[in-house]
Amino acid sequence: MVRPAPEQNSGGATAGEPKRPRRIPLNRERVLRAAVALADETGLDGVSMRRLAQHLGVVPMALYKHVADKEELLDGMVDLVVAEFTAPAADSGWRESVRQYVLSARQVVLRHPWARAAIETRTRRTPIVLAYMDAVTGLFLAGGFSADLTHHVMHALGNRIWGFSPELFDESGGDAGPPPDPQAQAAAIAEFGRHYPHILRIATVATGGDLSGVGQGCDEQFEFEFALDLLLDGAGRLHDRGWNSRAPKGSGSAR
Repeated sequence: MVRPAPEQNSGGATAGEPKRPRRIPLNRERVLRAAVALADETGLDGVSMRRLAQHLGVVPMALYKHVADKEELLDGMVDLVVAEFTAPAADSGWRESVRQYVLSARQVVLRHPWARAAIETRTRRTPIVLAYMDAVTGLFLAGGFSADLTHHVMHALGNRIWGFSPELFDESGGDAGPPPDPQAQAAAIAEFGRHYPHILRIATVATGGDLSGVGQGCDEQFEFEFALDLLLDGAGRLHDRGWNSRAPKGSGSAR
């Protein structure tokens, strides 16, 4: 007597056998998104090809079919971050449009704290990065800025277009350790002030003169927006005066 062949389900397993979970195909986007998630969790130093492979449940060699090396991986991670920036409303003026775009970049970079270091180390501009730079440049040109003034304003904005700026004071705090003795801290700051009175004077503005509050960090969001507004206001005044870099030194248009 011939027995019928075991019935198979669509997944290739015989009837009664448990279905094997279907493996999600690996592709470039999945690799990059996993790398971003890993960086969000561990920081940029925690991202390696081996660790990413473990995170995805594959062998490290499988990653190299989608990214050539660690540098290309970082380029792709930055691309995903930049793709999160929100373009401004079409009916905004040049100043508000640039402000909205840059503050959107800042919100994204604050969500991905590792992104600042990644952006600063990139030596190659990818198409996505170039498209964002081109869009910000285009907002000034559409606002009537000359190419000459726009060139210099983009230099002045610098890394602020990516949502961060170089800090004059170290706000990182690092490994703070146990809190210092308040009396010893006040004495140390007072001694510092005897040598560098002007720095101490501006440092205590935010603390109302309280020496124990010095070094606790400024409101970084306020400082970022203050600098951005200062630059945009200055750029607007130069634009209104018809400024150009080739005007003779001392002429009205170059001041």
